[in-house]
Amino acid sequence: MTRPGRTAPRLLLYTRTTAYRHDSIPDAVHAVRTLGEFEADHTEDPAVLERPLDRYAAVVFLSTSGEVLTPAGRDRLAAYVEAGGGFVGVHAAACTEEDWPYYGELLGARFARHPACQPGRVLVEDPAHPATRELPPVWEFTDEWYDFRTNPRGAVRVLARADESSYEGGGMGDDHPLVWCRAQGAGRVFYTALGHAVDAYRDPGFRAHLRGGIDWAARVDTGTPPRRP
Repeated sequence: MTRPGRTAPRLLLYTRTTAYRHDSIPDAVHAVRTLGEFEADHTEDPAVLERPLDRYAAVVFLSTSGEVLTPAGRDRLAAYVEAGGGFVGVHAAACTEEDWPYYGELLGARFARHPACQPGRVLVEDPAHPATRELPPVWEFTDEWYDFRTNPRGAVRVLARADESSYEGGGMGDDHPLVWCRAQGAGRVFYTALGHAVDAYRDPGFRAHLRGGIDWAARVDTGTPPRRP
């Protein structure tokens, strides 16, 4: 429950797709809405991103794909993050806004390819972060195990990586970041490559992982008040 006298942080959940669309999107939206002390607005209308975003503690791109923003929406999102807003990218958010260089910088890396969805292991590197502190050091999970065009290490704080020896078809080698966070201007950015299948959003470990990442981006974990109008 939200503490008396305290307004619940509000999230904007954006799920527009102009390329591949994940069947798990409805489950992803439902999961975020039931994770904790959040109020959440869900939209696939790019015009919503053209309006002031200051009322939101974080903007969450849930498996977006393709070009999903207008030029005005791009400007609005960039200004929001640079001024201190939170941004969360989940799974196919790395397959989004290919024509906008700023977005690649914001997220930290762009999707390259993935093998077949299969079981594998996630290796937690930073157990102190809210997104990973409830996970075991070696986390058995099933997903698509995204490869990225460049390794973001050095430009981001890597929270977890993929163990390519645990599945078939990995293409990045021993150092394969999978979950990370970073600062962009005064804002916070969190990205997880996990979240392909419907079952992920019903998995307690993944739900805790997602909640922790959103908490961090929205500054819920630090006691720092989220952005307000």
